[in-house]
Amino acid sequence: MPTPCPVPGFETPRPLALAIGGLVALASAVGIGRFVYTPILPLMVEDLGMTQGAAGLLASANFAGYLAGALLAATPILPGSRRRRLIIALIVSSLTTAAMAFASSTVTFLILRFVGGVASAFVLVFASALVLDRLSAAGRPDLAAVHFAGVGTGMALSAVLVSSLVTWGNGWRSLWLASGFTSVLAVGIVATLIEDRVEPVTVMTSRPPRANARRTALVVAYGLFGFGYIITATFLVAIVRGSDQARAFEPVVWLVVGLAAAPSVALWTLVGEKIGSARAFACACMVEALGVAVSVLWLTPPGVILAAALLGGTFMGITGLGLIRARRLSQGDPRRTLAVRTAAFGLGQIVGPTFAGVIDDATGSFLMPSLTAVSALLVAAFLATVGPTQTS
Repeated sequence: MPTPCPVPGFETPRPLALAIGGLVALASAVGIGRFVYTPILPLMVEDLGMTQGAAGLLASANFAGYLAGALLAATPILPGSRRRRLIIALIVSSLTTAAMAFASSTVTFLILRFVGGVASAFVLVFASALVLDRLSAAGRPDLAAVHFAGVGTGMALSAVLVSSLVTWGNGWRSLWLASGFTSVLAVGIVATLIEDRVEPVTVMTSRPPRANARRTALVVAYGLFGFGYIITATFLVAIVRGSDQARAFEPVVWLVVGLAAAPSVALWTLVGEKIGSARAFACACMVEALGVAVSVLWLTPPGVILAAALLGGTFMGITGLGLIRARRLSQGDPRRTLAVRTAAFGLGQIVGPTFAGVIDDATGSFLMPSLTAVSALLVAAFLATVGPTQTS
């Protein structure tokens, strides 16, 4: 049967609109809802007298929620369409972000960050499954990079928002409220660009692929990568603030991370096509290891900018590469595969911030936890290249 010709000016833009809808969704729930904590954290620590251990615990609560959300998203028990779950998760992410402005107790902070983590995982899993499926059906899988650019876009937007409000004399509560309000605006955009339509019935595979030594090594590698990047991703702004030489760059360092993250999926996808996804993963781990080391060993303006660029240029790129490949390898509904990949990061992300915060409280420095993260990233790079690489 011949393929119907698209109507000029109507059918052709729809895949791009869909990808932009995915971009906005990830910018809202992940770039802002999940990562705006990093530029706000130093102000909370100063105003509330929080220890770095407590600050790390809040970050870990968010990533525990992220892990729980990823696992829940893989189950077949959730009612409603993927689009409905996505919209609800976006609303929950926005509300929990804004509610941080009104919380006062550690318990409330922990609950809000945990629930926000669940919502961000739902958005990442369901937006990615829905958008990647529809882009593939439309013959435009290349637009997946636009979708995954949302995380970096949201991080850059949150950096501009936070630095602007701080310049105007606003405190941390106003920053959370403004971030939540910005995220609420995204809900309407996503609902408009990602159309509600009847989706084909897809069947989740009855069980995950059979485990073997190669897959086990990759799971461990993803966990180590999560641990390796999240310490710097959580405390980079705090590290910069604590440096007399680099403190002036605090308003821009998170912006650099976001700007570097936005095109990183396209970059690492290209690298993966050239050298294989496993080798691309290993390269990203080594580049990230360099950035983490620089963040504590070269605390000068050039050093912190380089660390920020290497952090942003790797972590979301390799995450997007893993999710894109998971979608290609999955049969039926890709939720399980996407969720397992997402959850693999979650375990390392839970441990990292609390570990780093406790060590900083004891030693007054992030040097030891950051160098531990460097070691984890190098081990991850090694594991990714052990044995045949084509199954990654």
